Amino acid sequence: MDHVKILVVEDEVIVARTIANQLNQLGYIVTGKASSGEVAIAKALETKPQLVLMDIILKGNMDGITAAASIREQLDIPVVFLTAYGDDKTLQRAKLTQPFGYVVKPFTSKDLRIAVEIGLLKHQLEQDLRESRDKLATLLNSMSDAVIATDEQAKVTFMNPAAELLTGWKQADVQGKDISKIFNIVDEITDTALENPVLKVLREKKVVYLSEFTSLITRNGQKIPIGDSASPIMRRPDNIDGVVIVFWDLSERRQTELLEKALNQERELNNLKSLFISTVSHDFRNPLTVIQTAVELIEIKGDSLTPAKRSTYIQRIKVAVESMKQLMEDLLFMGRSDVGKLECHPHLINLEQVCKEFIAEFSLITNDENKIIFTCHSERTDALIDEKLLHYILINLVSNAVKYSPKDKNIQVDLTCDVIKKVAILQIQDQGIGIPEADQKRLFESFYRASNVESIQGTGLGLVIVKRCVEAHQGEISVTSQVGFGTTFRVTLPL
Repeated sequence: MDHVKILVVEDEVIVARTIANQLNQLGYIVTGKASSGEVAIAKALETKPQLVLMDIILKGNMDGITAAASIREQLDIPVVFLTAYGDDKTLQRAKLTQPFGYVVKPFTSKDLRIAVEIGLLKHQLEQDLRESRDKLATLLNSMSDAVIATDEQAKVTFMNPAAELLTGWKQADVQGKDISKIFNIVDEITDTALENPVLKVLREKKVVYLSEFTSLITRNGQKIPIGDSASPIMRRPDNIDGVVIVFWDLSERRQTELLEKALNQERELNNLKSLFISTVSHDFRNPLTVIQTAVELIEIKGDSLTPAKRSTYIQRIKVAVESMKQLMEDLLFMGRSDVGKLECHPHLINLEQVCKEFIAEFSLITNDENKIIFTCHSERTDALIDEKLLHYILINLVSNAVKYSPKDKNIQVDLTCDVIKKVAILQIQDQGIGIPEADQKRLFESFYRASNVESIQGTGLGLVIVKRCVEAHQGEISVTSQVGFGTTFRVTLPL
């Protein structure tokens, strides 16, 4: 390397002159010669050479090793030692100064050039590495994301300020400690401890990520929701030198999500309220209109009405009043249920007999518009069931079956009492319009109605009432349906 400045430290004057001549012939610039450690330090400070050739054994109070250590510490100049011999103790001391090479006397110009060039190259590489590390440290320290690095034994080797802030630990306190003592994570929902991602990376030798709902337990016990990734540090393929965890605080995002969820729920509730008001108003207005019209006709026509016409108008009034009464009962039922006052008082009844009586009464009300076929598949049908709640179940399911079926289609009601499993199974099957698959999961939500029944009168409360009556018995209800082919509701109640 041309024009490189070198300081020669050698207490033998002739040897020093010979080395200087060799360096000049090789194209290097000799900034000076020193015969003692003290003079070497002074000339290094004065001339700022790019490399020092230092004899290990110097005359005087300071040997070459001590002088080299001082020059390295003060100026960061690479030192190549010149030596003819050296005991083990001296060589071990020399190593502590981290020399950039050795030249064993006697040596040729070629030996000298190789030692100088390797020393300069090693120093340049060390500087480049140091700059890269400094840049990396600056980058990591300025990151808003928290970073913790470990070695292959899961011991902490680095922690940036963001990680210190988030965990509550200082790097000085955690250096060399097991990561499991510093980075503790739990499931946000169950609060159970989760496996440390560093251990998982060391085992699986690949990048891993935290699950969606993960919280970090800080040094002071605070729980902070975080996102995370952990990656292996690979020196060679399949050889992990350590792991780096990058994690970040999700508290603000989680609060935003909760706020959005609350706003959506509030918006949905307001929509439901609006739907409820409009639906109930509509369902009250229709029977009121019928009553008002019938009363006006009776008043206007008075005595001119035939008995048959008067009876027809009165019947319309009765049906309208009954409709309003039923709607009020449904609303009151929902109110009691919402405040936890829905009570179940089971007593011994004969399920077959109750179902038969209900169907007979219901058929009279609907004038046999749809034939309801009841089939009992069991001999013993005695059960401890709340008959009032059972009536709610039957009236709503059978009414829906009729409402959503063509007039000429039959409704099938099946009863099975399984004395071994101790359950009664009621199945109501129609051949109606069916329920779209997308709507089936929400059928039992208050005021929700399937997308294909908007033109048919209803409040969206019937199935909610059925479900709550079933749950009051600690039973279950399920539905299967296909658009255009009908719907089947299956109710299972404990005997």
